[in-house]
Amino acid sequence: MAIDRTFQFGEDHLTASVALGLAQGTITGVFSEACLKNVNASYERVQRIVEKGDTVYGINTGFGPLCNTKISKQDTKILQSNILQSHSVGVGDPISNELAKIMLILKIHALAKGFSGIAETTLQRMLWHLENDAIPVVPSQGSVGASGDLAPLSHLFLPLIGLGKVEYRGKTISTQELFKQTGLKPLDLGPKEGLALINGTQFIAAHGVMVVHKLQHCLRHADIIGAMMLEGLQGSMKPFFEELHQLRPFKGNQHVAGRIRTLLQGSEILEDHIDCERVQDPYSLRCMPQVHGASRNAWLHLKELLEIELNSVTDNPVIINDELTISGGNFHGQPLAMALDYAALAASEIGNISDRRIYLALEGNSPGVPKLLMNDTGINSGYMILQYTTAALASENKSLCFPASADSIPTSLGQEDHVSMGSISGRKALNIIENVEKILAIELLTSAQAFEYRKPLKSGILLDEIHTFLRTKVAFAENDRVFADDIEKGIEIIQNREIIDLVESVMKEKELTWDAPHLDEFETY
Repeated sequence: MAIDRTFQFGEDHLTASVALGLAQGTITGVFSEACLKNVNASYERVQRIVEKGDTVYGINTGFGPLCNTKISKQDTKILQSNILQSHSVGVGDPISNELAKIMLILKIHALAKGFSGIAETTLQRMLWHLENDAIPVVPSQGSVGASGDLAPLSHLFLPLIGLGKVEYRGKTISTQELFKQTGLKPLDLGPKEGLALINGTQFIAAHGVMVVHKLQHCLRHADIIGAMMLEGLQGSMKPFFEELHQLRPFKGNQHVAGRIRTLLQGSEILEDHIDCERVQDPYSLRCMPQVHGASRNAWLHLKELLEIELNSVTDNPVIINDELTISGGNFHGQPLAMALDYAALAASEIGNISDRRIYLALEGNSPGVPKLLMNDTGINSGYMILQYTTAALASENKSLCFPASADSIPTSLGQEDHVSMGSISGRKALNIIENVEKILAIELLTSAQAFEYRKPLKSGILLDEIHTFLRTKVAFAENDRVFADDIEKGIEIIQNREIIDLVESVMKEKELTWDAPHLDEFETY
């Protein structure tokens, strides 16, 4: 895989797309001399604190409710190893290898800023794991999202001291086996290092990276597929006129309306019914800019907050300089927890309105489009039951929309008496998005079926190209068949972002541009 560029940990500006590039190997991460100088200076500050005997939380005290328990100089190193072991209490299925890798990337970047007292040798070992694709196994459950993601981060860094498991060369093996294969030895963590490793929001933030990435693609798909459904059902173009959205200038609304205008440009189908007697369309067609746009705005909000988090120091205590060490609350996950709950709702609504459009397509109320999207019904059920699946998925998403950040259960004997539950916010958001991908796949199939009945009229070049491409994967349905097979192909198209890539390719070839404002904000992350 070709390397696009290098990224300087601790110095360069990290974004969701850069984090993904680092995880996928298209960007390589390095430490500059200036970065390592700052890291070593912070490490030396911690050593001086230990030598002087000043009482500083987490360096020579216990943790949580044990913060008033003084630890002797000779026991400070044992304390750091013990904390990784005692806090490794995660349960449930492991998170994906990609998510664990992103966690590692985010933690390296935060520690490399030089405010955490980490040793250069520890930081270099973390980079070794990334570069050699030896990614620790991290359970999905156990974090309450304050004092950092303690349990998942503890599992992430158990391999540093020779414990835990890693995914390496396609297999899950013990760290001891990894050491046998590579010749590595366990690290001897210094004062504060264990605490620096496990305090932070990297589990929540890694989920945030994936939510920003996957939700943006759902939003792009929703506009494209919604435009195809609009054509199939002969909906009106007027609700997407720029003049309307200048009167209520939400960025997301304007952007979505512009995208749909571009997708429908040059459509013969629109021209064919321009003087029809229908006054207005149902909301699921007419209000796409408002509904898709609101979800776009939520996505933008998460992207902006996430970018701040990715470039922040979120462990505790923070070593500011020789005179100032602060035990604060930068590890608290609330800023991302609330935004992830908002994004989960935004994703769910994309699935909800998509399901409504599918139902609308089945009613047979649009001239030329048969009920259940099939001419010979009775003996055939047509596309009726596909909507049962989208109804089930949309309903499941609604049940997942309860905001995890609205809950707090005190932990640590009351020392940590308000927690964010942001880890649950992130996990739920990704679950919802995966369901939305399935709903959109089914709308892609049904919109293409409705679109077929408009032939020989043509749509705009973009939608015609998408329809032609889809027919190479899924045939027009004249009779019932095992539609689960079609759905699986549709899901694959959505997850592989094939129609998004096709649209971009055609636009480049035809020298087309989006008639959509705020492109930079919504198309980059």
